[in-house]
Parts: sequence; C-alpha cells; structure tokens
Amino acid sequence: MFNCFELTGRSSAHVREVPELGCILHGEAVPQALAMRAAARAAGIELAVVSSFRDFDRQVALWNAKYSGERQLLDRDGRALDAAHLSESARIDAILIWSALPGASRHHWGTDLDVIDRAAVAPDYRPSLVPAEFAASGPFARLDAWLAANMATYGFFRPYSTDRGGVQPEPWHLSFAPIAEPALAALTPQVLNSALAASAMRGREAVLARLPEIYTRYVTAIDPPRINWPPTPS
Repeated sequence: MFNCFELTGRSSAHVREVPELGCILHGEAVPQALAMRAAARAAGIELAVVSSFRDFDRQVALWNAKYSGERQLLDRDGRALDAAHLSESARIDAILIWSALPGASRHHWGTDLDVIDRAAVAPDYRPSLVPAEFAASGPFARLDAWLAANMATYGFFRPYSTDRGGVQPEPWHLSFAPIAEPALAALTPQVLNSALAASAMRGREAVLARLPEIYTRYVTAIDPPRINWPPTPS
C-alpha cells in the first residue's frame, strides 16, 4: 500500500489536492472526508481542515525550529519552556509531546487531518489547536460531540484521545483508519532509522540512540480505532 518513501513523507505520490476541502489527502480518504463534511454541514457544523498532508522536509523544519528555540516549546500542561535550559533528551521529549518525529508523523500518509468548526468562530479566528478549544466551554465543544458520535461512520477515529504518556490528547486530530492502520504497521523502527540517518534533523544522533523507546512511546501508543469498516449494512 505504501513504500518506505511514502510512509516517511519523502514522497507525495500517494496523495492529491482536494480543492473542496482546501487540503491534500490520500486518495482513498477523500470520498469519506467529503461525506463527513457534508453530514456535519447538515448538522450546522462547518468542518474545516487546518492541517493535512505534511512532507518530511516540512516536519524537519518544524522540529528544528523547536529544537533551536525559534518556535515555542511547551510542557505537558501547556506551559512555556526555555529550550536553552533543557538537556538534549528533555528537549527531544518536549518536542515529541506536541509534534511528531520527522518520518513518523501520521500526516505523512495523507490519512490524518486536523479539523475545526468554522461556523463556531469569527472569520478572523485563528485556532490554537489546544484541548481547551474542544472542552465543554470551548468554541468547538459541539464539534467535539458531533465527531464522537459520527466520525466512525466515515472510517475516522481520534488516535490521540487519551493521555498514554506520549503525545498529548489532540481532539482535533482525525485519522482514516482503513489506510492509517496498515501504514502504522508498516512504519517499523528500521524504516524510521533509514529516513532519519541521512536527514538534517537537529539532535539526530540522540534521537537515533533512543529510537526504540521513542517509537513505542510516541509512535505506536495511540487510541485504537473502534470502527466497523466497511460499515455493516443496516
């Protein structure tokens, strides 16, 4: 289904632009994403995609900016950290709480998208993508409830629903299970090592030394999909 370059975001042959959603997705995820948006719209929710496919180089750039302190680092409670005062290992962990390791981002597969409800906020609202926005008092509380009740119908699930000691909960992050699950199974530590070894990622040697632990804690520690796919006819 994927080759090693597609799995790690070093190829975009498996994805395509979706003008209706203003994003880039795996071709097999597109019909269901569009169907889910249409159903949400019927319920008064304007499902908008704010992040979708992201390639390896873009993920490296994000990583390096956080590693160097050019972009803000946060702890598990969302408090700001000073990269200059962290050990290399602590800096790596701080990045991984909120950002994927290059080569291991689920966004590389074109199966994952971050969503908000545009109808719930002002046109100039800039989402922060923090759990508080999806909490009971947040602007996307209604979207949160709608997704919980309906996303599985379209093959989507939230891989970061709960805190499993790795990535922080991300209620905005949806994944198309029929394609994402085989992709995760194919993304072995060996495939990751090969992608990272020749990269310009900062802290690379320290990451490679910890790769088995990082893989277990931050890549495979997800909430499993609880969907019946394809749906059983009623």
